[in-house]
Amino acid sequence: MTKTAKTPLLKLKNVSKVFAGYQALNDVSLEIHPGQVLCLLGDNGAGKSTLIKVLAGFHEPTSGTIEVNGETASFKSPKDASNLGIATVHQFGGTFALMSIGRSFFVGAEPTKGRGPFRRFDKKLANEIAVREIQKLGITRVTDGNRLVGGLSGGERQSLAIARAVYFGAKVLILDEPTAALGVKEATHVLRLVMQARNQGIAVILVTHNVMHAMTVGDHFAVLIRGKKADDFAKGERTREQITDLMAGGEAMADLEAELNSLTGAIRTVKGK
Repeated sequence: MTKTAKTPLLKLKNVSKVFAGYQALNDVSLEIHPGQVLCLLGDNGAGKSTLIKVLAGFHEPTSGTIEVNGETASFKSPKDASNLGIATVHQFGGTFALMSIGRSFFVGAEPTKGRGPFRRFDKKLANEIAVREIQKLGITRVTDGNRLVGGLSGGERQSLAIARAVYFGAKVLILDEPTAALGVKEATHVLRLVMQARNQGIAVILVTHNVMHAMTVGDHFAVLIRGKKADDFAKGERTREQITDLMAGGEAMADLEAELNSLTGAIRTVKGK
């Protein structure tokens, strides 16, 4: 395939995934370009987690194709996805509470010193690099690579995981609910990291059910409902209310509103007696 400036960095074409007769994904097509934030929205059970696992190499699609930089790709394992520059940061950063920051940063890819039987983990180098890369993302309070990851806040753990992905050359960064369970200040910092990654030319897939956070940083949006892509639109083409209503299912929201109004009316009638 001839590559052009408009060739997506990552493209899904009619991807479906079936588990023992259950249709988790149904004919999903998406694309994302370098320096773009694609927000993947949906309520619980919409298929977001399955789609992440397909992109990360944990599941092979039952049908459909995945293209990376214009070339068809087949992910048999997470390593295959990683080798093509796709990195996934899960909700709690994929970090290890009882590991040091330096060790967690390089887990599976530890720098070494010495030769042959005397080769060993280069703790000093690992700590220096980990602290430097984390501080690049604005976490200046982290100054000691020997510090245990368990002593970091949720936002700092996310920063550690994102810094690690960027350091190891991620071209596509998948963030799975990165602001879940975070306070306002830390969530704001994580969203700032998303924008930093985008400005570095990294394609970011932000998986979230928080519409406000998505609208803050997103360039393009896709909404999943029961494994299907219900809508696909660019920034500014939908209001927050329209997106929220779509995620919940318009008819369901209308029925709920009618039920609440009915209940409120009944309460007022009882009080009036």
